[in-house]
Order: sequence, then C-alpha cells, then structure tokens
Amino acid sequence: MTDVPTDMLERLGLTEYEQTALAELLTLGRTTAPNLAEATGIPKARVYGVLDSLADRGYIEVIPGRPKEYQPKSPAEVLDRAVENRRQEFEQYRQDLDGMRERFLAEFRPRYERASEDVRPAEELFHVVDVGEPSETETRRLYREADERVDVITKSFEYLEAVEPVLSGALDRVEVRALLNHPDLLSAENREIQANTVGRLRESYPGVALRFSTGQLPWRGTLTDPSMAYDSGEAIFLVEEPSVPNHMRQAAITGNGSFVAGLKRYMDLVWDHESVGEYPGTG
Repeated sequence: MTDVPTDMLERLGLTEYEQTALAELLTLGRTTAPNLAEATGIPKARVYGVLDSLADRGYIEVIPGRPKEYQPKSPAEVLDRAVENRRQEFEQYRQDLDGMRERFLAEFRPRYERASEDVRPAEELFHVVDVGEPSETETRRLYREADERVDVITKSFEYLEAVEPVLSGALDRVEVRALLNHPDLLSAENREIQANTVGRLRESYPGVALRFSTGQLPWRGTLTDPSMAYDSGEAIFLVEEPSVPNHMRQAAITGNGSFVAGLKRYMDLVWDHESVGEYPGTG
C-alpha cells in the first residue's frame, strides 16, 4: 500500500480511507475497485462507497464497464476541484444564513436590545504612554485643550522647554499652577535645574502661580479642568521611581472625572497646607 501524505490530503477534507484511495489511484492510474481494495487494504465492503465519495467530489472519474474502472483526475485538477467544492459549500452556507436572516433578527434583536438598555460600555480608567516624547506630546495636548485651569505637580519642572510652546497660549485663557518639590528635597543637580526653571518662569511667565512642597511628592504630572462634580477633567501622571531610568518609565493618562478630581484634591491639600510660596534665597 502506498504511503499516504496525510498532511496534504487532510486539507482536501477527506476521510482516512478516501486519502488512501486517492493517493493510490494517483500512483496506479486507472484501476478497478477490487484491485484498489487489494492494493490499499481498504475492506471490499467499503471501497465502493469510498470511490463514490471521491467521484462525487470530482476527484476521480468513473469509467462504465464490466467491471467499472476508476480514473484519477490530475493533481492540478484535484486541487482546483477542492477549491470549487469549498466555494460551493460557502455559497450554500451564505444562502442558508440569508434565508434565516429575518427569523433570526426577529427572534434575537429584541432580546439584545432589552439586555442593552441603560448599559454603558465600561470606560477605561487609564492608558499608558512612554515617558519622553510620547508623554511630552500628550502634555502639550492637555495645555492646548484646557478650558479653565492647568495644574502641574513636578520635581523641578525640568521639561519646561518641552511645554513652553503651548504654555504662553494657555496662560491667555486659563489659570496655571505649578507645585514643585522644595529645593531642600532635591539633589544638587536637580536643585540647579529647578533654580534656572523658576527664574525663567518668573521672568517670562509671571502668570504661573508657584509653590514648593515641604514634603516629597510621590507622583508628578499635569491635570486640566478638574471638577468636584466628577464629570470632567483629564490628567497625565507618573509615580516617582528613582531606581527606574526615564527611558523605561511609562506615564498614565486618564479622562476619568473622579480620578482627576482626586488628583486635584491632593494638590489642593499640599498647596494650601504643606507648601511655601517663596523660593529659598528670594526673601
């Protein structure tokens, strides 16, 4: 019996006996059912049904006579016929579904609509972007889209240059506050960066209100248009992770009004009770 390459013949949707019979016919050529049964080991009681099935699929031809003989189509014709068989099956499937469409919709559409009443899709609490250009792009967007206020919590506002192109426009229409770490909480390098940044802000953007937290800020970010009605606002923020390099960090963005209101409440508490307004050394 010919070894059957099942990895290919299975793709034609054939049973094991059909695979064996077709492979043997393609090897022997035209032959009779008894000869094929003897060559393949397919039981004689089954071989005629197997051959009829292959003929119905168009993979072989039946040659009338006494006895009948069976001739395989060429391999290319077998593949073409397999494609045509599948196309016809799909077309029949499509027609069957089209025929039941009205009944299906009449039955299930009312159920779906009842189940969907007053159900809102769950709102994503936040999504993340990489720290760097992606987070700076999102921060600039918040400045541009703010309608009432922009609140900033930052270590030393070292990214001022990245948002400077939109800061001036924001100050023309909204209130801007910046809460920074007290310089005593910063390294010497960050203290110098903060001093330069504060100088630039007070000289070029005096409309930005500044205060300095007396305690270490656990997160930093920008929030816009928060509402104590919990129905508006957007924020981008990241937690303080000194051991993680900036290029490996991610910032979270949220448009959840309740979350943004909570961030504002935190800032207000620090702003009013745990910060100072004068930069050290300025009197």
